[in-house]
Amino acid sequence: MIFGAASLSQVTQAAADRTLDVLLQHGVNHIDAAASYGDAELRIAPWLAREPGRFFVATKTGARTANAARDELHRSLERLGVDHVDLWQLHNLADPIDWDTALSPGGVIEAAVEARDQGLVKWIGVTGHGAQIAANHRRSLDRFDFDSVLLPYNFVTVQLPYYAENFEALARTCAERNVAMQTIKSIAAKPWLGHEHTNTTWYQPLEAQADIDLAVWWVLGRPGVFLNTVGDIDLLPRVLDAAERFEKRPSDVEMAALLARTQTEPLFV
Repeated sequence: MIFGAASLSQVTQAAADRTLDVLLQHGVNHIDAAASYGDAELRIAPWLAREPGRFFVATKTGARTANAARDELHRSLERLGVDHVDLWQLHNLADPIDWDTALSPGGVIEAAVEARDQGLVKWIGVTGHGAQIAANHRRSLDRFDFDSVLLPYNFVTVQLPYYAENFEALARTCAERNVAMQTIKSIAAKPWLGHEHTNTTWYQPLEAQADIDLAVWWVLGRPGVFLNTVGDIDLLPRVLDAAERFEKRPSDVEMAALLARTQTEPLFV
């Protein structure tokens, strides 16, 4: 389980510190932040000072050129109050033009390799959303030897044949090359579509514990993947509680019933 620090983007330090207690209670030791996650890096900094050496710290850059990425990395390090991070990720690398810029000479990948050589980052990853991202990550691994990938993975998304085919191919490559597979959107139900937002997630999430249980258990039922929690600190305890009680993956029949009951739809088509 990875703590998704997008949930800290607009919370007070007091609320963030209560969240730290939840993470410590459940033994979560990997924090996934980003330069673009509002105040998240600032909220994490006191945790790292309080609990030195406890957490694997990851953050992300949305920059596409080397110079901009260098500036963003140094800002992240300053905001986190650290001299290095464990994992620095190229954030949401999905657009074809951005992809080519980022992974060409003068692109962010140049700054990432330089930062790794300087000891500012230990590992380099790539993240993304969208129906094309599994295929796009395969291209990214052909271009550069990334240490990790991050992408959506839930039952409804893999009902899309194109996504499922490329996810499985990506998983095989990751297993062969020892690349970490980090997954997101485990409890995503559907776009908000004009509904009043009752959570801080950008999508409408599952909220009932029994529904969250099934969604989390389905992801954890796949060996070799990490599950990134949820972008809402109030839902976080439910996700971690489900993970604590995981025993086996629900059947396709159980998951199809969940989709029907909650009217779950793919976020990306």
